[in-house]
Amino acid sequence: MDETLRTRQVVHAYVDCAERRDWAGFGALLAEDVVYEMPQTRERIRGKPAFLQFNTEYPGDWHLAVRRVVADGRHAAAWLDTRVGAERQEACVWLEMSDEGLISRITDYWPEPYEPPAGREHLVERW
Repeated sequence: MDETLRTRQVVHAYVDCAERRDWAGFGALLAEDVVYEMPQTRERIRGKPAFLQFNTEYPGDWHLAVRRVVADGRHAAAWLDTRVGAERQEACVWLEMSDEGLISRITDYWPEPYEPPAGREHLVERW
């Protein structure tokens, strides 16, 4: 399979699994040493177990939908429509794939910087 096509499929599956709360499917897409960053909150999470826990514990009634994916080889950017409760926002997520076709790096960009909610300090490092 073409590497760019595979990357696009993984990105769509990543968002779909998160939306459906299919944590087994979501985890199957991640490299063991995945690194997740949110520049707006200056947070970094290292490793699949911590990133899965971060997502399963994330508060609120949140939803994601892909608006567009642009991919080139093992790199992709996804433009997302997001909703938390009644609040709608757009976000952009950048993803990198490992040699094995698993997600190895994720960077989420949100429209505005914000302070992270309390209760996830055990999973993240701040910079």
